[in-house]
Amino acid sequence: MKVLVTGTAGFIGSHVAQALLARGDEVVGFDNLNDYYDVTLKRARLARFLDHPAYTHVHGDLADRDAVEAVFDRHRPTRVVNLAAQAGVRYAAENPHVYVASNVTGFLHVLEGARRHEVGHVVYASTSSVYGANTAMPFSEHQHTEHPLTLYAATKKANEAMAHSYAHLYGVPCTGLRFFTVYGPWGRPDMALFLFTRAILAGEPIPVFNHGRHQRSFTYIDDIVAGVVRALDRPPVANDAWDGARPDPSSSGVAPYRLYNIGSAQSVELLRYIEVLEQCLGRKATLRMLPLQAGDVPATEADCTDLARDMGYAPGVTIEDGIARFVAWYREYYGDARDRRQPAAVAAV
Repeated sequence: MKVLVTGTAGFIGSHVAQALLARGDEVVGFDNLNDYYDVTLKRARLARFLDHPAYTHVHGDLADRDAVEAVFDRHRPTRVVNLAAQAGVRYAAENPHVYVASNVTGFLHVLEGARRHEVGHVVYASTSSVYGANTAMPFSEHQHTEHPLTLYAATKKANEAMAHSYAHLYGVPCTGLRFFTVYGPWGRPDMALFLFTRAILAGEPIPVFNHGRHQRSFTYIDDIVAGVVRALDRPPVANDAWDGARPDPSSSGVAPYRLYNIGSAQSVELLRYIEVLEQCLGRKATLRMLPLQAGDVPATEADCTDLARDMGYAPGVTIEDGIARFVAWYREYYGDARDRRQPAAVAAV
């Protein structure tokens, strides 16, 4: 297949591009390399496959309608994996227009390109954050998600609604994947594992929100990539059993549309996550306990029954193994010294 992957300089996008190239697909990468975090890291991610003969890189911004149209017109991808987005849940509170431009307007441009060129399947990144104020766990795609707690979550909820409308009106098969707390080598410097590692190696205290009682379905990057690729290979169809009198939000009776959770089935407390990191680093952390932040949810737990049933998805990397792999990569890439390029604030886990 020829696959347009947006966000190939990003954490998940770079890993997905590598996986597709490794199995013989042609990949057109699209990324604006913005400076929300270290551009050097983004370029290093790209360097792993930039010279691959089946890879073509396009520098551009999803919010630029002409740039996105040009990619579709010139390269004519058969499928799309949309992973580009303005990252950072808390950053949205200060920069709301950036989020809407990238995550909403940018996604509209992708859907329009897919419609005009009759793309066979659009797989796009959603997030566990759409569950918002829901408290019934594990979170299931069959639950309604009408109460997002952050603008970031609201933009992803909008993506899901937009995808359904395009699937219905134009027959564009769309699959949304709700990612649950992804971590691993080449990760984002604004995420907790990255920042905790830097701080512990530098002998600095780490801010621990909600007094460490957060629980998350921490999911290793390789497990995420396996799920993305499996989903890409199986375009959805309309669900014949769908009942409009009792609408199930995970599928549709009038459109080739599907939503899936993608994450680890085991929810882990943040303090345990930190404990494993300490063991891998061989150093103790100094914890600065803080209350729950606005917009944060105390816990997430993924019900991935549907993805397992439909795609054979079976995440298998434990946090002990996954964190060890991250630490090995971090030490190789940065060394043990404090990396002064990293931001000081800790993002949501």
